[in-house]
Amino acid sequence: MKRTLLKCMPVKGLALVASITMIAWSCKETPKENPDAAITKTVKSYTIEQMMDNEAIGGGSFSPDNSKLLISSNRSGIYNMYTISTEGGEMMPVTESDSSSVFAISYFPKDERMLFRMDGNGDEIYHIYIRNLNGSITDLTPEEGARASFHAWAADKKSFFFTSNKRDARYMDLYQMDFLDYRPQLIYQNNEGYDIGPISKDQKYLALSKSLNTNDANLFLQNLETGEKTQINEAQSANSGQDFTPDSGALYYTTDLGSEFSYVMKYDIQSGERSKVMERDWDIMGSYFTENGTYQVTYINEDAKNVIAVTETATGTNIDLPSLPNMDITNVGFSDDEKLMSLYAGGSQTPSNLYVYDLETKELKQLTNVLNPEIEPSDLVSAEVIRFKSFDGLEIPAIYYKPHQASETNKVPALVWVHGGPGGQSRQNFSSFIQYLVNHKYAVLAVNNRGSSGYGKSFYKMDDLNHGDKDLKDCVEGKNWLANQPEIDGDKIGIIGGSYGGYMTMAALTYTPEEFAVGVNLFGVTNWIRTLRSIPPWWESFKDALYLELGDPNSADSVRLKAISPLFHTDKVTKPLIVLQGSKDPRVLQVESDEIVAGVKKNGVPVEYVLFEDEGHGFVKKENQIEAYSRVLQFLDVYLKGDAGTPIEDGESMESDI
Repeated sequence: MKRTLLKCMPVKGLALVASITMIAWSCKETPKENPDAAITKTVKSYTIEQMMDNEAIGGGSFSPDNSKLLISSNRSGIYNMYTISTEGGEMMPVTESDSSSVFAISYFPKDERMLFRMDGNGDEIYHIYIRNLNGSITDLTPEEGARASFHAWAADKKSFFFTSNKRDARYMDLYQMDFLDYRPQLIYQNNEGYDIGPISKDQKYLALSKSLNTNDANLFLQNLETGEKTQINEAQSANSGQDFTPDSGALYYTTDLGSEFSYVMKYDIQSGERSKVMERDWDIMGSYFTENGTYQVTYINEDAKNVIAVTETATGTNIDLPSLPNMDITNVGFSDDEKLMSLYAGGSQTPSNLYVYDLETKELKQLTNVLNPEIEPSDLVSAEVIRFKSFDGLEIPAIYYKPHQASETNKVPALVWVHGGPGGQSRQNFSSFIQYLVNHKYAVLAVNNRGSSGYGKSFYKMDDLNHGDKDLKDCVEGKNWLANQPEIDGDKIGIIGGSYGGYMTMAALTYTPEEFAVGVNLFGVTNWIRTLRSIPPWWESFKDALYLELGDPNSADSVRLKAISPLFHTDKVTKPLIVLQGSKDPRVLQVESDEIVAGVKKNGVPVEYVLFEDEGHGFVKKENQIEAYSRVLQFLDVYLKGDAGTPIEDGESMESDI
């Protein structure tokens, strides 16, 4: 699987922007007055409060009797746990946190105890908690400063596996915790910095991987009884363990050996034979077996969209999944008895709802309706996948969101959106933030510049040791593509991005200062030397791979890293800038944003800075999202659209701590 350094939250989780009251307007065009009226429509203007009242849900663990699902939802303003009947009805709250978000993991296999995880307001130091049958809550991994992640249930359903770096902050060891006294037992001590993969049902074998660079990794089979370790891949390639067969006799894994894209292989443990199982024209991102092995579920990254194949293992044929108009199934899960399937379905124009599908009766039930009823679905826009030629002729994929109101006679401003990474990918998912911008007449082009995942390993490697150069030129060519669209005002195009995308925003304003009219920097890297030296300790196993792609800050590479770090070249910035940052961010430290704001202010350039004291790498609290998104829109209305409010005086910085 492809790896990213500064993996930004999925676009729907980038939360940022201050409350302002937007005046409702409508597009009153007639065929006589406007020849483009036939292709435009009247659209209601929504406030940020309305747009963020779309509910975000996730998870879907079946209770032991299949009567309920355990999910996470942000309906309270932050994520909490809820249950919902598989027959439908109201969601019932289980937790009521008003500070740290609660993310559901699973019901226990044989009773209604629940596992969930929390961190400290975005610091990514996750702990695993249990909600007991009497409603009390216990931290099962209470070691201060240690990070824990749920791994899998044991086959006997009497214990579970989890990983933790409590022994050594650099490495994640594998532990087993039983249900009687909750005492963890060390199963695999990870002294060499492997990534922990699936464990076989008989608990004899463990898959391990070791990163060679940000694309390639060696895959190993660890015999937990004898200690013997066997390398699975025969040549350097991207390899990732996916799942063991239910009888523990074989390991399924993905590899891109001899191919641009990852495909599924089977490794027979007894014979050592390898055989290809499944291949597509895109990356296969993951594959697993259901509880009893009746089905194999496989996820394909098809042109920035999930495609799911559910195969009957006995026949090798794919089962038909339910058809939902204008929506795609993005995720599925199965009950342990394999009679029910939970699934999420949505699209770029609608948030994903949760459904339950009865595999025997073929009955499909919608359990949630997460779109705010105040929003007319037809006012939202569907993304269009486009491709454009870059400066050197390379074809660059992108996702285009065109406002309904935009036309040749009603031109709109636009934004080039850059994903996180390096190595991330903008996807065809729903984003309240993007829909909010588009609803207020801003076109958005989410560019998957060279170096992005999902378009083959050659494309993925094209930005190695070249960040801020050709990848930035791809974004500039994306701006040029926008400028050539008849519905776009070519003089009003800005750039926006989070994490690595925030770096690209600052690189654009620094190294191509006349190309973009404004910049929106969401917790972006501005000093690569510091960022690479201060990566979280649990990234130790991936550090050398990062240095191969980005450069070693402790070597001669530091000269190039300084040259591509916007912080050292702020004197070149001439266009208005807004910066948003979470103070708990462990990946891009607050000082990155503090210093870039201070540096740009010296130029007499309008700068706004919004700092959230209770957020990390990406904002998850609704009140912070509302503040951040509205601040961004207000900034764009003043400095890009140029039709709202009074501009800040040159050199003045509007700073606020939230």
